[in-house]
Amino acid sequence: MKEPYLEVTFRHGRPIAAYYYLPRQANQKSVKTRQVEPGLVIDFAAEGQAIGIEITAPTKVSLAALNAVLRELGHPPATEVDLAPVLAA
Repeated sequence: MKEPYLEVTFRHGRPIAAYYYLPRQANQKSVKTRQVEPGLVIDFAAEGQAIGIEITAPTKVSLAALNAVLRELGHPPATEVDLAPVLAA
């Protein structure tokens, strides 16, 4: 996968969890996690590469908070359009 993308799980029309996939190889799996903020958990592959960000409290996470994590990881920032399903809730 070459481009980041967001996957959101809804229940009764409200987001209950989301996952921001970062670029990675198809066979990479999460072997380690690190909570960076309430509601944000980074998943790392065996090689130490960040492969995704779990958004465990989508209604409480801001675009600024996610972008701070992305900046720390050396990834480009997300936009409001990228997070529209979560931000609209």
